[in-house]
Amino acid sequence: MKSTLRRDVEVVLERDPAARSTLEVVLTYPGLHALWGYRLAHALWEGDMQLLARLVSAFVRVVTGVDIHPAAVIGQGLFIDHAIGVVVGETAVIGDDVTMYHGVTLGGLTLSKGKRHPTVGDRVMIGAGAKVLGPVTIGDDSRIGANAVVVHDVPAGSVIVGVPGRLLAPQGHVAGPAEVVDLMVRVEELERQVAADEDYTI
Repeated sequence: MKSTLRRDVEVVLERDPAARSTLEVVLTYPGLHALWGYRLAHALWEGDMQLLARLVSAFVRVVTGVDIHPAAVIGQGLFIDHAIGVVVGETAVIGDDVTMYHGVTLGGLTLSKGKRHPTVGDRVMIGAGAKVLGPVTIGDDSRIGANAVVVHDVPAGSVIVGVPGRLLAPQGHVAGPAEVVDLMVRVEELERQVAADEDYTI
């Protein structure tokens, strides 16, 4: 557990250029606080103390603005940047080294029990405001653009933008940092066109 908590801090320092020190991260990052609260709640849930686990997650939600169900399964290296408004449902599974920005929802589309939330692979980036809904699978190394709505499986190495989410980069292609920036600029232009009620194309 100690190594997991240490890794949680390290990923913030690695992925956020605004992070200046370990102490600053530990004291002031709500995404980290939410993740640590989840880890405690998840341990309680696994220990058959579901009510106490839900109480812990409810307290964390009030303090951080992040709602992670204690039954969700989250790997190592998750970074939740800015954090406010993030929702992770009960049957969601998140792999290792995932980055999520504020306003992300990993939600369900049905009221029935069973697997109803997304499975997110390793090294996935999910942009601000994106909604990934239903028991879909997001392949490793994929990028989900800001405000995208994803309701279908996403192949590994894909870039998805828009409402509904559309494939913007070829399957199996892992976008580099420069390409991601270019794609985000294109997403912003699409959002401007949609807001202005213009015809738009990719």
